[in-house]
Amino acid sequence: MLAVITFLLLIAVFLTTSRVASVALEATGMARDSAQFQARSALLGVGFTTREAEDITSHPTRRRIALWLMTFGNAGIVTGIGSFIFAFEGTQTAQAMQRSGLLIGGIAVLLVWVHTRWANLLIEGVTKAALRRFTELDTRDFAALMRFDSDYTVSEFHADEGEWMVDHPLADLHLTKEGVVVLGLHRASGEFIGAPTGDTMILAGDQVLAYGRAPLLRELAARTTSEGDAAHKLAVDTQRAVLKEQAAG
Repeated sequence: MLAVITFLLLIAVFLTTSRVASVALEATGMARDSAQFQARSALLGVGFTTREAEDITSHPTRRRIALWLMTFGNAGIVTGIGSFIFAFEGTQTAQAMQRSGLLIGGIAVLLVWVHTRWANLLIEGVTKAALRRFTELDTRDFAALMRFDSDYTVSEFHADEGEWMVDHPLADLHLTKEGVVVLGLHRASGEFIGAPTGDTMILAGDQVLAYGRAPLLRELAARTTSEGDAAHKLAVDTQRAVLKEQAAG
């Protein structure tokens, strides 16, 4: 029975560690979903060749977090396998059934617990307090400051030749009338332009970092030159309607 309890405690520590690490990664500037994905990937020792993974390896603080997660994860997995085997070694059928039920029930309780709002708020609050006390990471909630609610989000998409935005300065595109704010541009040369001005041109091959309504950003990413002006007018009218609805609400 001790092995079963040890196995459940290990799962609880794994789940808590994953949440703590995702909060720490968020504090370095990563988006919440990316931070959660990368924290779990590092903890379980699963490698993914994504842009977020490259951002972790090139960032010293994120790299240290990932290193600790991989070290703890490898040790924890070995311990967990040993505890699981020991829990059922030499048991009778009835005893094995009883321990299986305890494991399944315990895991279900832990999964429900880690996904409750109060548990997440507790873990997040304690982690951010510790980061403020013992590190110099900025733990402000930028998602809340930028109002990542409803369908608003930050998205990055590729600008290709023949698309409506390409080879035009931002001032001529009037994207703010659509409710879109361009936050930065990654040039194909590797240069990054933060807070671009109205004179900044969007070039073919650029990665455009923008803030706005998710459906509009998806449409904007695929908007061609031939349909661009009509789509822009429709998006402007839609944004006016959204603003009017928000003002009325």
